Amino acid sequence: MDYRNANTNHTSKRKRDDSELPLENGGTAIGGFDLSLLEAVEKSQNSVEVLDLRTLKKIVLSFERRLRDNLEARLKYPDQPERFADSEVELHDEIDKLKILAGGPELYPELVNLNTIPSILGLLSHDNTDIAIDVVGLLQDLTDEDVLEDNDEPARTLVDSLIENNALELLVQNLGRLNESDPDEMTAIYNTLATIENMIEVKPAVAELVCERTKLLRWLLGKIKVREFDSNKQYASEILAILLQNSTANQKRLGQMNGVDVVLQAVALYKSRDPRTSDEEEMLENLFDCLCCLLMPMENKERFLNAEGVELMIIIMKQKKSAYGSAIRALDFAMTKYPPACERFVDVLGLKTAFAAFMGKIPVNKKNKKESYQEELEERIISLIASLFGGIVRGSRRERVLSKFVENECEKIDRLMELFLRYSDRVKAETERLNRLEFDDLEMDEEERYNRKLESGLYTLQLIAVILGHVWSSEHPRMRARIELLLKQQKLTKDDVRDILQEYHDNIGDLDGPEEKERAQLKIQRFIAAF
Repeated sequence: MDYRNANTNHTSKRKRDDSELPLENGGTAIGGFDLSLLEAVEKSQNSVEVLDLRTLKKIVLSFERRLRDNLEARLKYPDQPERFADSEVELHDEIDKLKILAGGPELYPELVNLNTIPSILGLLSHDNTDIAIDVVGLLQDLTDEDVLEDNDEPARTLVDSLIENNALELLVQNLGRLNESDPDEMTAIYNTLATIENMIEVKPAVAELVCERTKLLRWLLGKIKVREFDSNKQYASEILAILLQNSTANQKRLGQMNGVDVVLQAVALYKSRDPRTSDEEEMLENLFDCLCCLLMPMENKERFLNAEGVELMIIIMKQKKSAYGSAIRALDFAMTKYPPACERFVDVLGLKTAFAAFMGKIPVNKKNKKESYQEELEERIISLIASLFGGIVRGSRRERVLSKFVENECEKIDRLMELFLRYSDRVKAETERLNRLEFDDLEMDEEERYNRKLESGLYTLQLIAVILGHVWSSEHPRMRARIELLLKQQKLTKDDVRDILQEYHDNIGDLDGPEEKERAQLKIQRFIAAF
């Protein structure tokens, strides 16, 4: 995302050309004019005062005077705009001068101590929208991530003061009166969202605060409802994703506001067409990020099911457009630990589409030619199939899932063993690398070792072993014979699968509570015993 640079003074160097002639006094002339005089004037105009506490106080005092003059003029002549117009122009100039403070973020604590923040924020409610727009631009400059870099403490001081003086509420209230058909007001919308994002970057708790205290979520939903694409719709989708990504409270809050349905409607626009530009493509990815975050709480999985989200994702996959991989990701989130979504997936004939992806029959376009994309998709579809087995434990639906591993001469088992071998090799290579690091006296505890192995592909290998456990436990003679044959061909035994399952069993956490942990471990123990 591009941000406006807060460093204000960019004087372009004057280019010399053949018409520039040297003078006897050392100056330069164009057309007979002595440019040394012009350069002296220009230099005096562009000289910048040293930004220190004295300069800060001078700028703030001048701003407070112009603010007072404007307020007094408006109170005295409320129905005569021409009587306070000049003071408004002067106030605009003073707000513009405050932007120089972005060049000295170390002075932010002094700015706060001078009690200037309430005066600045009060102008977000100014009757003249242009003044409010000026303030939004100022706040965006002061909080810009490039400005605040390496200035953590001053940044926190500023953001804390902004929160304390109701910046979030005032910024979002001001959004309601901005008209996107006006270019300046459209820029102000962007700057408002940028300021909120900058504040979250400094203080992550702002992500929940802004949703508790304001109607920002509702405003963002309104933006992504609009069918036409523009840069602010794109940015709204990004801010929404940021607000949802680490906050269960925001995920639940948006779910209660019909957010799941709204996001589904927004992505449905792309079920049979690709985004036209890279910016629109980024927006679509943001929307799917929002959807996946929303699918974390169980109640939102139910909303997704009721809104026919499973059906929509299958349609998107069948259309083989650029959202293909994102649809698989959303289904993976929806079906994880939620049997009703798994059942619906089988009922609406999703198996054929899912297993085509499992076999590597992925539509090719510029985006998914990248190896990292193919790999992520592979891992997602493995997770999805593991969720299917976990969510459908008996009955005709389970038989339909299992039958996929028998059809076409057990080709799905061949693919499963191919993946098992590939991910096993990858994890072994990482284990050997970690052993070499420890030999070189790099200390690493068991938890860190395990996490590094997970990142290298161990988690996906564990899911493959779990799927093998489900297939083997079905006691189907053809499938068992095929697994044994392939293990033998690769000089492996059933112990190799058991070892992976045992490591998985031993590291199952209790995030979902002790009872769920015990249930999950018992299931894996059954697989280990069956092999």
